Amino acid sequence: MAHDVPIGDDSIRLGQFLKLASLLDSGSDAKSAIADGQVTVNGDVEVRRGRQLHPGDTVTIGGESARVTQG
Repeated sequence: MAHDVPIGDDSIRLGQFLKLASLLDSGSDAKSAIADGQVTVNGDVEVRRGRQLHPGDTVTIGGESARVTQG
């Protein structure tokens, strides 16, 4: 089950969201995990750290999921 993570804008970059949602600790961790294909967005592997996420998108890594919500 994904937990909801509100964002203040209309979108957020994947690397930033991973840190905001506490799925990863740092930007370097996010960069590595994304490059290694460990991160999915809405069920699809995403390798672009700058991918824009919008409310309703769900990000999963290592069995943990977070859903982008409007803050």
